[in-house]
Amino acid sequence: MSITQQYLLDTYRARQHGDPTPPAPGAHDWQVMRELPDHRRFRAVLAGRPARGRLRARVRAAWTGLFARPGGKADSAGRAAPTRAAGPAISGECAPRTP
Repeated sequence: MSITQQYLLDTYRARQHGDPTPPAPGAHDWQVMRELPDHRRFRAVLAGRPARGRLRARVRAAWTGLFARPGGKADSAGRAAPTRAAGPAISGECAPRTP
């Protein structure tokens, strides 16, 4: 029996019993894939292992971004000074003409 046939059978049975219909196959696949790393970290904690994953890399990147000092310049509070890359901005601004 294919997935589609099983879904149709489950839908038919749900309607006969007055239950809500089940979600269509593939409706929540992306959500499941996004939650898989969280589930693995959760299982690691239950097993007594350290929970490592993407969160650790995000925290490290955030700290690096907060305390990075491009060009060695910082304001009085120790924050990095904003810098602007050479060339046109993403907003659609044109590059200056050179004579």
